[in-house]
Amino acid sequence: MTDIEPRIDTSRPHTARIWNYWTGGKDNYPVDREAGDRIRELHPGIGEYAKADRLFLGRAVRHLAEQEGIRQFLDIGTGLPSADNTHEVAQRVAPDARVVYVDNDPLVLAHARALLVGTPEGRTDYLDADLRDVDTILAAAAKTLDLSRPVALMLLGVVIFVEDDEESYGIVRRLMDALAPGSHLVLSHTVAHPDMPDVDAAVAFWNEHGTPKLTQRTPEAIARYFDGLELLEPGVVPCSAWRPPTPTPDVAMYAGVGRKG
Repeated sequence: MTDIEPRIDTSRPHTARIWNYWTGGKDNYPVDREAGDRIRELHPGIGEYAKADRLFLGRAVRHLAEQEGIRQFLDIGTGLPSADNTHEVAQRVAPDARVVYVDNDPLVLAHARALLVGTPEGRTDYLDADLRDVDTILAAAAKTLDLSRPVALMLLGVVIFVEDDEESYGIVRRLMDALAPGSHLVLSHTVAHPDMPDVDAAVAFWNEHGTPKLTQRTPEAIARYFDGLELLEPGVVPCSAWRPPTPTPDVAMYAGVGRKG
């Protein structure tokens, strides 16, 4: 772990650690908790958004493994390990499922080595790479995943860190173009919405004080990531509204699942 520890900056709040704090984790520092509390003052519902996004991940992965027969998952922007990580949900359904986690946060990678351990029948690996390093990600993932067979590409709360719209759409297209027919895109994104001005205030505070900076997009802009894919019902909606077991309040995180034909 010595190659990773020097890269962990505890002087500034970091999104992965704040997310961990909001979801009840312990892998965070005072600077993260202070920023997280301040953001929650500006936007009291933010902690619920983090939990809703995590629950969406579980429902989406479970559906893909149970109903679509997906056995391979490429999870980019993993975040700190929590309850029901992608491999845990997938391998409960299919013990032979293979999962590759990708992140460029050193604390995430340090924990991945210790905690992201899958079933003996399956495979769970991790990769130190940035979302923009598409060629690197695909080449390394191909050592674990068979890219000639369907893969679920998981991009939860990560394209928000690519400010330029066309660059972010291009990254997602390049990744999906490299995957076989029958692959799926699972994506969630912070939304800009005129009815939620407190979200804008929280994002502005974060971008002034935290790292990395994030970009909000409208629901229509988020739907563009699924261009050319068959959207699964109910489409691009608040992640809390994507097939919940019981009705839940909407959150300012929109999400969808799309199938490549």
